[in-house]
Amino acid sequence: MPLDRIVLYIVAGAAACGVVLYVGLILAGAAQIGPLGLLVLLPLGLVAYIAWRVIVERLGNREDDHYDRIER
Repeated sequence: MPLDRIVLYIVAGAAACGVVLYVGLILAGAAQIGPLGLLVLLPLGLVAYIAWRVIVERLGNREDDHYDRIER
């Protein structure tokens, strides 16, 4: 496995851990505030929905697959 791919996996894993920790801290802080703190879930849900739609669109788009087959 090339070194650049290993570094990519390490950076992606560290970024994912950071995002999970950040979202967990936001939710813990929202729970401390009370019922109005749950309004924090609305923007987090919207961001998660947009990210999900982008990933689904990218994986399901046949036009982008053309560029994956081009030799470099």
